[in-house]
Formats: sequence, structure tokens, C-alpha cells
Amino acid sequence: MLSGGDAGEAPLRTRRKPDVPAPESPWNEVVPGLWMGGHEYTGALGHPEFAVVRDEFDLVQTLLRLPGHGPDPDVRHHVWPIPDGPLDGTQLAGVIRLAEAACEALDEGRKVLVRCYHGYNRSGLVIAHALMRRGSSADAAIRLIRDRRSPWALHNELFVEYLRAGLVTARLLEELTE
Repeated sequence: MLSGGDAGEAPLRTRRKPDVPAPESPWNEVVPGLWMGGHEYTGALGHPEFAVVRDEFDLVQTLLRLPGHGPDPDVRHHVWPIPDGPLDGTQLAGVIRLAEAACEALDEGRKVLVRCYHGYNRSGLVIAHALMRRGSSADAAIRLIRDRRSPWALHNELFVEYLRAGLVTARLLEELTE
């Protein structure tokens, strides 16, 4: 199981532009069994609401941990806090491992949620890599994610560059510069 940081660490929030709206739902299914979401969304009345995971999923992967957002104690939970910005080789290795674990869970028929703050960039990076492991091109994975989650998904151009280069290649390049 991946872990990173502790419950007392400061949250790593989405570096988003002021005009990027919160998603309209807490999570969306990208492909059967693979869901993408966040910790906050715009509720039915147009007000921010918290997305709290209970037992809706068999595996929850969290790239930004906020106390009180679940999942229930008996749900498998992988935590790997990363920034919504440049990632080092270790952080990219964690993203790769999360995508591999998501694919393994899908192969076992499990329901997987990958989440970050709004469910746009960090979760999109993991989901896109998982889709690429299953045969999608980077651009096809990005299009699918934007279609299923939000047009704002993967608006972090650096993450799009990582995907187009391939995360393994991006990791090696980052490690060379460290």
C-alpha cells in the first residue's frame, strides 16, 4: 500500500485558475469500474459540497488527503499526496504504482475511485496512465477523461506533457535532473 505524508500535513490544493469551476458531481465513471473524483464539488443548489466516500468503492486512491472525507475503514485505501505541479521521480513512480494497482483491481472486478481535490489533474494523471496501460494513446485517454469527468480535467499542461512523453520516460528524465 502506498502512503505519503501524515494526517496533520497541510493540504496540497489544486493549482487552478480562478475561472476553473468546481465539478458538478463528486465522481464520474470514466470506464466501467474506474471512477474519477474529488473532495469538493458544486451541489444541486450551486453551492460547494464535500464529497465523502463511504463504501461505494472497493479501492480508493487519494492524491490529496483531507480528514473526514473517508473512505470507511474496511475499504482499501492508497494515499499518495502529490502537488498539482512539477513532480519528482519518486512522485511519478507513485503515480505509476497507483495506476498499476487500479488496473489490477479492475482486472479483479473491483470498483475503483481515484480522487484529488476537485478530481481534475492529479486523479486525471493516474486515470490516464491506467487507460494507457490498457492500450489507449495519451490523447485518447485525455479526451475520454475530459468527456466523462469535465472539460476542465487535465487542464494542468505539465501533466498532459508527462502523459504524452510517457510517465516512465518523464520519471527517468526527472531523476536525471535531481
